[in-house]
Amino acid sequence: MSDTMLAVIGGSGLYEIEGLEGAVWQEVSTPWGAPSDAILTGVLDGLPMAFLPRHGRGHVHSPTDVPYRANIDALKQLGATHVLSVSACGSFREEMKPGDFVICDQFIDRTVDRKKSFFSSGCVAHVSMAHPACRALGRAAADAARTAGVTVHDGGCYLAMEGPQFSSLAESRMYREHWGADVIGMTNMPEAKLAREAELHYATVAMVTDYDSWHPDHGEVDVTEIVRVLTGNSARAREMIAGMPSRLDHRCDQACDRALEYAIITAPDRRDPVLVAKLATVAGRVLGG
Repeated sequence: MSDTMLAVIGGSGLYEIEGLEGAVWQEVSTPWGAPSDAILTGVLDGLPMAFLPRHGRGHVHSPTDVPYRANIDALKQLGATHVLSVSACGSFREEMKPGDFVICDQFIDRTVDRKKSFFSSGCVAHVSMAHPACRALGRAAADAARTAGVTVHDGGCYLAMEGPQFSSLAESRMYREHWGADVIGMTNMPEAKLAREAELHYATVAMVTDYDSWHPDHGEVDVTEIVRVLTGNSARAREMIAGMPSRLDHRCDQACDRALEYAIITAPDRRDPVLVAKLATVAGRVLGG
C-alpha cells in the first residue's frame, strides 16, 4: 500500500471529499494545459488520496471542454496509481433505478469533439481497450458502496455522448434497444482511454439520476429532478469513498499498470523529441523518461 495513491475524479454534484488529513489544494501544471481545477490532496485512513472536481468547483467546464488530458497527467504527476471516476448518468434499464450505482466495465464512445490520446504523429501508440476498467478497483468500490447502503449493479456498459444536450427519444431507444448500452453520460470518454494510456488502474462508478428519455412513465430528462437525486447520490458517494482505504490494494490481474508494454510502435530513432518530452509523466516508464 505504500506506493498506492487513490485519485477520485468527482462529477456533477461531487466537488470535494471530507476527512482528509493534511488536506491542501495544489495547483498542477501539465504539458497539456491546466487541469479542471486545483487538486485536493491528503491522507485518508493511511491512504494517500487526491481529489479532482472534473467540472471545476462551481461547475465551470462543460463535458466537451473538460481538459481530460491535463487531468490525467496532473493526477499521475502527484503519484496517483488508481483513479476512481464518479459521475452522474442516465439509465437504460428498468432495474438500474435513480439512486443506484453502476460499476461500469464497458464503454461506447460517441464523443466527437475531444482529444482522445496523449500520442500522435511522432510517437504512435495503440493500447488495448478490450477491458477498459480495472476489475479489482471496481470490486473495491462496489463493496464500499454496498456498505454505505447503496444498491449496486456489478457491470454495465456506459455510453459516452458528446452533449451538452440530452438524448433525443430516437437516440435513447437506439442506445437501449440496439446498442446494448446500460447507462449514458457525457464524461467518461476519453477519460478512460487516457487513464489506460497513462497505465493507471481506472474504474467508473456511474450514479443513476434518471431514465434518460426512453422510459414511457418518466418522460424527458428533467434537470430539477436530476439535481434532487444528485444530492442524495453525492452524500452516499462520499460514504463510499470513505470506505475505500480499507479495501484498496494492488491485486490486479489485468496488468493495468503495464498497458503501454507493447503499445508504442514508432521506432525510437523516429520519435518526435518534443512529443516524447510531453509524454514524460504518462509514458516515461516505457520511453525512458
